[in-house]
Amino acid sequence: MTAVEPAIEIRRLVKTFVVHAHGGVELAVLRDLNLTVYPGECVALRAPSGAGKSTLLRTIYANYKPQAGTIRVRHADGNIDMVTAEPRHVLAVRRRTIGYVSQFLRAIPRVPTVEVVMEPLRALGVAAKPAAARARDLLMRLGIPERLWSLSPVTFSGGEQQRVNVARGFIAELPILLLDEPTASLDVASRDRVVALIREARERGGTIVGIFHDADVRDAVATRVVDLADLSAA
Repeated sequence: MTAVEPAIEIRRLVKTFVVHAHGGVELAVLRDLNLTVYPGECVALRAPSGAGKSTLLRTIYANYKPQAGTIRVRHADGNIDMVTAEPRHVLAVRRRTIGYVSQFLRAIPRVPTVEVVMEPLRALGVAAKPAAARARDLLMRLGIPERLWSLSPVTFSGGEQQRVNVARGFIAELPILLLDEPTASLDVASRDRVVALIREARERGGTIVGIFHDADVRDAVATRVVDLADLSAA
């Protein structure tokens, strides 16, 4: 039997922030962190608020540059280190391999919600008509009323914006998903819809690393819960 290769392999990761407002003091957030995640896993990160969970997700996505370590992700037919990759390679990974759902929707004003959601598919070369159809299906499934689809989501409520954010993150069915509180500010019915999407992504072999402060959500989707503090000793 062929061994399954990791989708994400992190070794000796160090991320430190310099707090210039306090005399340049260095704040070590991630210290020699190690983590391996395989296809089909949903790893839930657990740690106190401010301990570095979101920092880890942003570092995997290459929003943050670490001081040391490697973050190798399975991309196309090989692996790429997100720490040393050139910007064009990082963009390729984001387009085809890693989806990221943050707690906040970032959208250009006046762009309709359907277009915001379908954009990741269009970036992959999917034609406008099927991309829009897929976007509408997801918006309907997540309970966004059809009357809102032609409007910009920047005017929506926090819960509506979060569901648009989830739809955009899941639409391309990318192999790896980074989820930073995807059910924050959602009611129970909306939360359950998002949980169903996460489970489906996991069952089709997707790799998920997420932050879920809601214990019920974490229990419903996680195949493994890891304490951030323990990863430095892995």
